[in-house]
Amino acid sequence: MESLYIIACTVVWEEMQSHVPAGTPALVLEFGLHNSPEKLRQRLQEEIDKVPPGYTIVLGYGLCGGGMDGIRAGEHRLVIPRAHDCIALFLGSLERYEEQMRQERGTYYVTKGWLTIEGDGPLGQYQRMVEKFGPEKGERLARLAFEHYTRLAFINTGNYEVEYYRNLARQVAEWYRLRFEEVPGSPEWIKDLAQGRWDSRRFVIVEPGGTVKMTDFFRLEPAVQAPAGSEA
Repeated sequence: MESLYIIACTVVWEEMQSHVPAGTPALVLEFGLHNSPEKLRQRLQEEIDKVPPGYTIVLGYGLCGGGMDGIRAGEHRLVIPRAHDCIALFLGSLERYEEQMRQERGTYYVTKGWLTIEGDGPLGQYQRMVEKFGPEKGERLARLAFEHYTRLAFINTGNYEVEYYRNLARQVAEWYRLRFEEVPGSPEWIKDLAQGRWDSRRFVIVEPGGTVKMTDFFRLEPAVQAPAGSEA
């Protein structure tokens, strides 16, 4: 197996780390970078450029609001899940993601990683608003951010002690006055990402010299991207 170097969002890493081959170097980045696709892109590019030669870099991200668009592979090969965001990864496939979207679009999805993010997750946001403005006003302001949601869905990937996080997700749903529901997840997509089983239907593969493009995440049956300067 080729040498891998993983750069992942902390939420994805929570689901990914148990599947990563022993000794694989990994860098875990803070979730707050998602608040600005430009900052996410810049930070990822900085970290990619620091990786020593000889590695294939696996990015534990989706398109993430366009944050991947324009990232340069440089001397490395890049591998990225062909997903708009990590919800599809946790559900196990784009088909399951699309099925959930059809069922109820106003859904806020959580896993252990989202529930335990300090400050940026739904739990941290709620607590921060209550501490700053008091129980009554803080709760009202916190709920404003979720006013377009009707359901909180806990994705059970089976990757950790489920009962504790199921109850925590149910509590968050009550705070935000959302209907709680548990949906089955799957570790297979993330496991394949971590262990080098990449096909062009589920993964964007950018060869050295190439650049990640937003359109890579919209093609149904794309070819592996050729290096810059080669024929299409």
